[in-house]
Amino acid sequence: PFAGRTVHEGIATLVAFRLSRERPATFRLAVNDYGFELLCDQQFEVSDEELESALSTEQLLPDLLACVNAGELARRQFREIARIAGLVFQGYPSKQKATRHLQASSGLIFDVLRDYDADNRLLRQAHDEVLERSLDYRRLESALQSIAARELVSTRPAQLTPFAFPLWAARLQTQLISSESWADRVRRMAETLATRARKNR
Repeated sequence: PFAGRTVHEGIATLVAFRLSRERPATFRLAVNDYGFELLCDQQFEVSDEELESALSTEQLLPDLLACVNAGELARRQFREIARIAGLVFQGYPSKQKATRHLQASSGLIFDVLRDYDADNRLLRQAHDEVLERSLDYRRLESALQSIAARELVSTRPAQLTPFAFPLWAARLQTQLISSESWADRVRRMAETLATRARKNR
């Protein structure tokens, strides 16, 4: 989508959540500034219709909040809001309360507001800040709208393409135990791809 790393993390998580909701599956994600990759440890065929549905803006906000566990993200964000609003006692200047105590206190207030005052402005602010800061919701929605306006073309390349190669390299950093350096493995794959490209000319 060329929408940036943060947006791609959100889109990849959303697509994986929606696909796995249709049938049980576990996905590993890789993202960079150009796009994202989903990997499954079992055969997982996706039709064009399923992919279009997974990239849809329908029910975007509820699905996004569900797939990234936004409730917990909002709870953490609420700690700072509760501190600034004076809802939690931070301790005296010479003896500050531990972070875990502040988190527990603000978490208790968060739970009470969520259960008994769901429209509370501080609660809404916590959710809004999660959507804007952690998920970059507006850019993510704009990227999905841009995708929906274009024609979807599915291909099955025989080898890594120029845009797939950086994703493969990014995935390699979080995978495998090897005595070779990451740079050496990337260089070897680049040489292999260059050799194949020369042969196919």
